Amino acid sequence: MYPADRRLIFRRRRVIRSLLPGLLAACLAISPLAAQDAPWRHGAALLGEPKYPKGFKHFDYVNPDAPKGGLVRLGAQGTFDSFNIVVAGVKGAPEQGLGLIYETLTTSALDEPSASYGLLAEAFAYPDDYSSVTFRLRPEARWHDGKPVTADDVIFSFEALKANSPTYAFYYANVTKAEKLGEREVRFTFDEKGNRELPQIMGQLIVLPKHWWEGTAPDGRKRDVAQTTLEPPLGSGPYRLKSFEPGRNAAYERVKDYWGAAVNVNVGQNNFDEIRYEYYRDATVLLEAFKADRIDFRSENSARNWAVGYDFPARTEGRVVLEEFPIRASGVMQAFVLNLRRDKFKDPRVRRAFNLAFPFEELNKTLFYGQYERVGSYFSGLELASSGLPEGRELALLESMRDKIPPEVFTTPYRNPVNDSPEAIRNNLREADRLLKEAGWEIKDRRRVNAKGETLSVELLADSPNDERVFLPYKASLERLGIAVSVRTVDEAQYINRTRSFDFDIVTGVWGQSLSPGNEQREYWGSQAAAREGSRNLSGIADPAVDALIDNVIFAKDREELVAATKALDRVLLAHDYVVPQWTYRKQRTARWDRYSHPVTMPRYGAASFPTIWWYDAAKAAKTGAPR
Repeated sequence: MYPADRRLIFRRRRVIRSLLPGLLAACLAISPLAAQDAPWRHGAALLGEPKYPKGFKHFDYVNPDAPKGGLVRLGAQGTFDSFNIVVAGVKGAPEQGLGLIYETLTTSALDEPSASYGLLAEAFAYPDDYSSVTFRLRPEARWHDGKPVTADDVIFSFEALKANSPTYAFYYANVTKAEKLGEREVRFTFDEKGNRELPQIMGQLIVLPKHWWEGTAPDGRKRDVAQTTLEPPLGSGPYRLKSFEPGRNAAYERVKDYWGAAVNVNVGQNNFDEIRYEYYRDATVLLEAFKADRIDFRSENSARNWAVGYDFPARTEGRVVLEEFPIRASGVMQAFVLNLRRDKFKDPRVRRAFNLAFPFEELNKTLFYGQYERVGSYFSGLELASSGLPEGRELALLESMRDKIPPEVFTTPYRNPVNDSPEAIRNNLREADRLLKEAGWEIKDRRRVNAKGETLSVELLADSPNDERVFLPYKASLERLGIAVSVRTVDEAQYINRTRSFDFDIVTGVWGQSLSPGNEQREYWGSQAAAREGSRNLSGIADPAVDALIDNVIFAKDREELVAATKALDRVLLAHDYVVPQWTYRKQRTARWDRYSHPVTMPRYGAASFPTIWWYDAAKAAKTGAPR
């Protein structure tokens, strides 16, 4: 399952809905076909039982009396030229706040892992073999134009996303049929059994208004769901688009007659009257905009900024607050991605040499103020990360494919090289030189060449000048090995297009990992994704053993089996040296103008959860400066 990743454009709505009271007879009257297959559920956990029962008042972590009102301004880097989420990732640059206007069939809570509860769907049902899932929509669910959300909308959304987005086409590949059982009921049938996550995957479907997309715009133009558009879209969520300037800003206003405002899953949330996104091209300017009080809240991903960038009067006076929130809901792999589609990276000895040359310790000291730790797992920060040598169920699984995986999986725990002293650096470069020579790359006239006389050259591709701070020291280290290295920084649009089409040697990749990984692993590392443009398999991994291990993760029947299968997958991915791991920090660093408050007890898996469960605090605002 995809984690709640703050980098994602479309944020899941963090709400839960309990089942409306009803007897089995009532369910049969609504849909005999669905009821005879399985009982209706208000919620379900991937493994085990969901935390919240029917009839709960509100989430444990919200403030049910949180006041409504106020403005919050969020910063965004880059630009936008589209309000169409269907083609996001394929065409155009979507506006970052679009998730505020749309809703999904189900959603999750922030204080439990891998559970789903009804949102647009008041209930759902699936058989014991997970071969299908049926959703029953809430009768009160409405679009902002007053029309009801229908089964036709759900099917239209599924078909539009699958037809126009390679990512969704891949993610929904196991769905063989979407059928309407009534005005408020939809069933999805799958081509495999035992995949526990498929019902939850379909619950994450973003629902779009069919009648709007098949209608005509005010200018007489026929709308096209396959094209970008700057026409304000129609949604069903707690916010609607209020105003915008293309590429510069977009403001969303709270819908005062929002259909779900009084539903228990929404209590204590959606508290701001207006949420505004202000766009800046450069990260440095973005920080200065915050300091000038043009942005209210930001997550800080720069160690340097966190260490020295907030030394200004408002911080000293207490009008600006810096606060860290622990990240428990997700792990991460952040790394230099070596494009295996290029012949020069096909040999694992070459890839290991690139890791040996990476001067992490120097960078951590000189650039990162010692704040980071090196990533040593594809599931860094979770119990799913492998360590030591395999044992128990993990060892048994790996033994079953011993002839298909690197032998060091059984003998040598994975460790990143350590370059923490001049001696260590020299030793690692010697080892890298040895590996490169074994792989057929010799030094000739101070250049690393192969038997054909071809030079080993690479381009480090970036989309921000800030990346050059890291790339240039790495470049210098690689050049000591005779490798020709260039650093190229391109604009965001060009970077997106080149990564979509895998037109790169080395880029930085980030993969968020949830507490319960599943089908998204096929998108990250699976063979089918390797050949599909726009996929998250940036490395181009196409290995039958990896595919088999991914299936073991997906079809795990209990938590113990899931942990063992995930550790085995992690161990094999690491042994291949597909990437050069970078660094991680296990807290969300935030800065805010002190105009806002959050519940005393924050959700365990929510990190900052801003602005989801926060509210505008008028008393604080009066002391901080201009009211918002």
